[in-house]
Amino acid sequence: MKNIKELSPRALDRIIEMAWEDRTPFEAILFQFELSEKDVIQLMRSNLKESSFKRWRKRVNSGVSQKHLKKRNPNINRFKCSRQKAISGNKISKR
Repeated sequence: MKNIKELSPRALDRIIEMAWEDRTPFEAILFQFELSEKDVIQLMRSNLKESSFKRWRKRVNSGVSQKHLKKRNPNINRFKCSRQKAISGNKISKR
């Protein structure tokens, strides 16, 4: 587990972006940044306004989000949407 305070501003922005994306599971954030779901929740709580954090948590816990691999459609087997543009700095290979 990485210390959240040691993250660069660029990494912090990317983690928040990945957390907001419905199709990016927590396992992808764990793989890329070594942050567990609990760490991501803590990071989001400390970096978002309270209302934004509550909206995000409600969305993640609802049926809309596919943040947990066990809840995902089995046909979705990648961390990245096929329509997502390549993002530099990703450890995940581009397809």
